[in-house]
Amino acid sequence: MASDEEMWLDGSAGRLVRPYTVSNGRTSPTKQLDLLSLVRSTGNVAHAQLDPEHAQTLDLCHGPTSVAEVAAHMRLPAVVAKVLLSDLVDCGAVTTQAPKPASDPTNRHVLEALLDGLQRRL
Repeated sequence: MASDEEMWLDGSAGRLVRPYTVSNGRTSPTKQLDLLSLVRSTGNVAHAQLDPEHAQTLDLCHGPTSVAEVAAHMRLPAVVAKVLLSDLVDCGAVTTQAPKPASDPTNRHVLEALLDGLQRRL
């Protein structure tokens, strides 16, 4: 008989739990978060006070981390990551900082540096 963990995870497919179950069926975050918004742990909330998904999300926020990075590391759709992060903001576990506007979002050198950085992380 398969263990509980084997029923919910698959090595090649990843998470078998539907994303909306992670966010308790919610699709709208309580806070306005952009994919480039930075989140950072405040250290004010213990992991024991959080459910597993929120605790795992909080673990990714030790330094300034973008919402997009959190979603990618959690292998969740961005809207689900935004719901989890907004819950953490609401309970005081993380703070957010709005993204700073780029002077030229089409600058080839910046885009190449971003692509190189993302490829190194994989």
